[in-house]
Amino acid sequence: MRRLFRTPCLILVFLLLFAPQFVDAQTLAPTERVLNLPLPGGDHQRALYVSPPRPRATLVMLPGGAGDVGIARDGDIARGNNFVIRSRALWNAAGFAVLIPDTVDGQNLRGLRSSPQYAAFVGDLVAAAHAQAPGAVFLLGTSQGSIAAMNGAAQLRDGQIAGVVLTESVSLLGASHETVFDAHPELVNVPALVVANSDDRCKVAPPENADKIAAAMRSAPRVKVLMISGGDLRSSTDCGSLSPHGYYGIEQNVVDAIAAWMNATIPGSKL
Repeated sequence: MRRLFRTPCLILVFLLLFAPQFVDAQTLAPTERVLNLPLPGGDHQRALYVSPPRPRATLVMLPGGAGDVGIARDGDIARGNNFVIRSRALWNAAGFAVLIPDTVDGQNLRGLRSSPQYAAFVGDLVAAAHAQAPGAVFLLGTSQGSIAAMNGAAQLRDGQIAGVVLTESVSLLGASHETVFDAHPELVNVPALVVANSDDRCKVAPPENADKIAAAMRSAPRVKVLMISGGDLRSSTDCGSLSPHGYYGIEQNVVDAIAAWMNATIPGSKL
């Protein structure tokens, strides 16, 4: 099986310098296209980029679960229930572009998101986001994806990303055998927002751990904890995407609250 990980520094420099020439963009609509990000050996990493005409900033969205969302060549998404995927139109309406990565060959990311190799991959996604549009880039992860966001933010520096948003973060060990605390929160040096739903009943993402997650990012210039409530349960488990854990039924409220924080955090913002 072809693997996701690769030599980080060379790919990062490649994307920063040459992404406009070497990223194959298939236009789907005025604001949506599939990116085929080049990997060593001729392989490609598929991602979906969706943007309003002049985005205020770009969000690198890191979904939870196994991470395999199934982005097709024409932009169709096979598994689109995850919050960061189904909310993409709301983010566009709020003025933000989003970049959503798939996995290579359906690779399961459970247990891999806190690794140095995956941190390098997140760095490559940030470089690709910068190549698509000027302006700030934020990391946003949900559930298991918050481990990836924390790990990326721990390795990237202020200027590469403007901040990190962690939503319904996995903070207790479960089947993936990793949590946000394994992703070096002490190294995060950018503004951070921790979002927790008091109605979340997912056993590995207890909302009462939000303050502990925030405190672990001791090098961040500022960290805010945002407590919300509500949501409906349509998934078969409390950790499913269509549940309070995945903000099902309260998507607009959550997007508005996070967007307000990002607007205030963007360097030079007058909002």
